[in-house]
Amino acid sequence: MRNEQISADDNGDGARTVRLRIPAQPEYIALSRLALTGLSRVRQISDETLAELKLAITEACSNSVRHAYGEGEGMVDIVYRLESDRITIDVVDQGTGFDAAGAGVLPDESDLAGAGRGIAIIRSIADELEIGAGESGRGSRLRFVKALEG
Repeated sequence: MRNEQISADDNGDGARTVRLRIPAQPEYIALSRLALTGLSRVRQISDETLAELKLAITEACSNSVRHAYGEGEGMVDIVYRLESDRITIDVVDQGTGFDAAGAGVLPDESDLAGAGRGIAIIRSIADELEIGAGESGRGSRLRFVKALEG
């Protein structure tokens, strides 16, 4: 299953949107970081912020890859929206869904190696975090927003 796709739009409002679709397999997660790196060149994003965003996107995509489809095949859609003052990233799958009630609950330090660690990492990096069902009501959508320095 090799169906990775990428598209980009200049929305006419100064914002840039890049859409990436990858198979829900670990070896494709690197593409999410590469797309982010390319987009960061459109608007100068500091190396520190870029490193944080790469960590957050890796964790978000890893959640979909590990949990969305069990042993089956599926796709993960990633949408990057770069505006003058922020970047918004959505990671969406059509898998089994996500328990949003327990999502984002910061684990205590003794459990940082266990479940919830990825969400805790994203929460510590992002200025905004939303977790819910995908647009079709199936699967999961994780959206995070990071404000960009002037």
